[in-house]
Amino acid sequence: MSDEITRIFDFPYYQLDNAPLQKSYNFKKDGKWQSISTETFIKEVNKVSSSLLSLGVKPGEKIAVITENNNPNWHILDIGTLQIGAQNVPLYATLSKKDYEYILNHSEAIYCFVSSEELYEKVAAVANKTKLKKIFSLNEIQKDYDWKNFLALGSNINYTAAINNLKKNIKPNDLATIIYTSGTTGTPKGVMLSHKNIIFSVFSTAKKLNLSTGNKKIVSYLPICHIFERAASYYNVFMGFEIYFSESIDELGETIKEVQPHYLAIVPRLLEKIYDKIIAKGSELSGLKKWLFYWALAIGEKYEPYHKNSRLYDIKLKLAQTIIFKKWREALGGNIQFMISGSAPLQAKLIKVFTAAGMPIYEGYGMTESSPAGTLNDKRNKGLKIGSVGKVLEGVTIKIAKDGEILIKGANVMLGYFKNKELTESTIINDFLHTGDIGKIDEDGFLYITDRKKEIFKTSGGKYIAPTVLENALKQSRFIEQVMVIGEGEKMPAALIQPNFEFLKVWSKRHKHVIKDISTDVNIISRIQKEIDYYNQDFGQWEQIKKFEITSNEWTIDDGLLTPTLKMRRKNIKEKYKNLYQKIYNS
Repeated sequence: MSDEITRIFDFPYYQLDNAPLQKSYNFKKDGKWQSISTETFIKEVNKVSSSLLSLGVKPGEKIAVITENNNPNWHILDIGTLQIGAQNVPLYATLSKKDYEYILNHSEAIYCFVSSEELYEKVAAVANKTKLKKIFSLNEIQKDYDWKNFLALGSNINYTAAINNLKKNIKPNDLATIIYTSGTTGTPKGVMLSHKNIIFSVFSTAKKLNLSTGNKKIVSYLPICHIFERAASYYNVFMGFEIYFSESIDELGETIKEVQPHYLAIVPRLLEKIYDKIIAKGSELSGLKKWLFYWALAIGEKYEPYHKNSRLYDIKLKLAQTIIFKKWREALGGNIQFMISGSAPLQAKLIKVFTAAGMPIYEGYGMTESSPAGTLNDKRNKGLKIGSVGKVLEGVTIKIAKDGEILIKGANVMLGYFKNKELTESTIINDFLHTGDIGKIDEDGFLYITDRKKEIFKTSGGKYIAPTVLENALKQSRFIEQVMVIGEGEKMPAALIQPNFEFLKVWSKRHKHVIKDISTDVNIISRIQKEIDYYNQDFGQWEQIKKFEITSNEWTIDDGLLTPTLKMRRKNIKEKYKNLYQKIYNS
């Protein structure tokens, strides 16, 4: 199979030749599901290639694409671009005009496709400062630059022979895409990934996933410009799964119920939100139902794989699955066989509870620069250890440097950073990718991530603090939605906390307490202090959070405090709340 797929654009042709679908890609229009067959998809792909050729696009040239929500036209444009030897440059819809100007200039993109009028205006505002020749819409919007008019550009000439000839000349090691990392600090870096990089990642990951081909549905909702979702999409095409696009993150719950997917790719923050909603509903129960809910939850939190608990525990778990966890599964469509988590560390408690509920979570590790393969847990053959990110994928080598940094070697490692030879040479040394993450490998070959090398800091007393470990512990509290540990060069570690506003509403109503200002509310501060005191017990005296301040607003992507994959932008958070920082250390 892998011999037939050596370039990314081979995936849909493989599906067409082996198991064409009537509902390959599915999207909602006017509230109703519409479908695109494999055959139609390929026809549209060739229209895209024809139109790009009519515009004079040549191999090696760059096509930028920006979309708020995943949709079929993104994928059609992707394959249509790649099969003529051009490269795509996917960008987040949440970037600023300044970011667009920088990336479009740096990547030398000559055309850009956008999914909304708002994005069109943002790009148009900086287009004259870039090499862009024109901006097109991914949608049919009755404008001369819309999708329908773009596809019509190549309709007057038969480009079939030219497309086939270009396809033959594209090699597996050729550059396929440049992905600009959203980054938590600094200037975006253009990660160059080849066809081979991504295809290797898809197949090495596929061997770890216990799914048979065909007759399955999946929901696509994570940003498609992120390599995690993008690699998953190619895997889904290869496996012959029907892909359904969620209209938005807000609509995800309803989409899951409608589609009833067989697996989910998920990021930790989203899973935490799903969990919080389940707990909130449980807290609204009363009497025996409420007691059973929390009894089942307690059972789930003690879960260990491979029947490591007692026989009595197994009996209780089976009962909990029948009475309570069955409803959890139904809420997520009823067909979920497993969920794959990546992008950031996940709380072990969540893995235990959802796995106990019959929806195993397989945490993995990788990064854009490893396209994104690295490691993955797998419940088969004792391949799951909760708290780890799994074992190394076949064909990948991972070792730990003397300073604890994780190094990765394999066909998944990027070609380098676009136009940055110096950074490439300092990141890939002797074929090993220096990840910037700190970790360890246990005696059974499981990898554990302990922190980001760049995020570990020293207090003024010379003690090292690993903020991620502290943050993951504190986020287990229902009162805390986001937390950033601070204290570099200061006398002690402290924290900036964004509380769980939804839960606080429930809590305050239950206690008949009126909240006027969350950030200064004595009762809330006292209650969160109790949470911190509880979790501090698991850490050394020098690591414990000594002070904290509460932020009165939510940290979001739009205000620049979170990346599109919901990771914290530490520099931005510290800058926004510098008054709280000073209050902590100057009082």
